Amino acid sequence: MHAAVGDQLHIHSRSVGMVDQKGIITEVRGLNGEPPYLVRFEDGHEGLIYPGPDCNIEPGKADH
Repeated sequence: MHAAVGDQLHIHSRSVGMVDQKGIITEVRGLNGEPPYLVRFEDGHEGLIYPGPDCNIEPGKADH
């Protein structure tokens, strides 16, 4: 998995009744875009994430 600052991390719910989580990658701490990623979630909290199989990365919007 590879990501860049500004990409969105989407964690899919693994259980019925739980909601998906989305956040913006604010820092890439691995080499060449690899995990771990510091992520700021929609509710404002931040966490260091090693994405699993329930995650996907959506490219951020390019600045023009």
